[in-house]
Amino acid sequence: MFRRTSRFLLSFVMLMAAALAGVVATAGTAQADGCYTWSRTLSQGANGADVTQLQIRVAGHPGSGGVLAIDGDYGPATTAAVKRFQSAYGLGSDGVAGPATFSKLYALQDDDCTPVHFGYGELNDCNSTWAGGAVSAATAKSNALRTMWKLEALRHALGDQPVTVTSGFRSQACNDAVGGAAGSRHLYGDAADLGAGPHSLCKLAQQARSHGFNGILGPGYPGHSDHTHVDHRASRFWSASSCGI
Repeated sequence: MFRRTSRFLLSFVMLMAAALAGVVATAGTAQADGCYTWSRTLSQGANGADVTQLQIRVAGHPGSGGVLAIDGDYGPATTAAVKRFQSAYGLGSDGVAGPATFSKLYALQDDDCTPVHFGYGELNDCNSTWAGGAVSAATAKSNALRTMWKLEALRHALGDQPVTVTSGFRSQACNDAVGGAAGSRHLYGDAADLGAGPHSLCKLAQQARSHGFNGILGPGYPGHSDHTHVDHRASRFWSASSCGI
């Protein structure tokens, strides 16, 4: 009887400790992160730099044909993107960015703010300074970061299998050397060429339609038989006739 009572008391204490830990874990914001730490829960109606940081990371979840504005305003489109992000990663999809959402984002990013499966080196095989393009080096690098987060969403949607980037930012000299178009989006740092791997070029082009890319060029478009191109141009232009796009 004494042993049973002791076991019961021990179990009760352990359950209470676990419950208290759960309250503590969810009462505030998630743990600090080497890249960026959110200090408040965000929901529709919020605005500020922390909303912008969130938008960059969920911009790959705008829904089919959608493009999420990175404007620091937590409106209906951001709420919908957060819901899709939460659903994609098995979280409660309420559209509110709180500790659970932030914890998942922290797990998905490295200390330089790039997503865990992509890096600046992959998006720039031209030079290490990001200079010489159509925009400032800082803007080109910022554009590349946004591209990487969209690619992370695409990769996850395709079963978390590798997605190979064959070309990213180009300076004018690099673009000329490879015969790139005069107004190539690669000069802006917001473009990526994807090579075939676990997924066909057509599969990549088709899936990209749901991850916030206004520009999608693939097989069937001149000069794109060996890669699928995605970018952030201002208005939609999708062309990959061999893929039904």
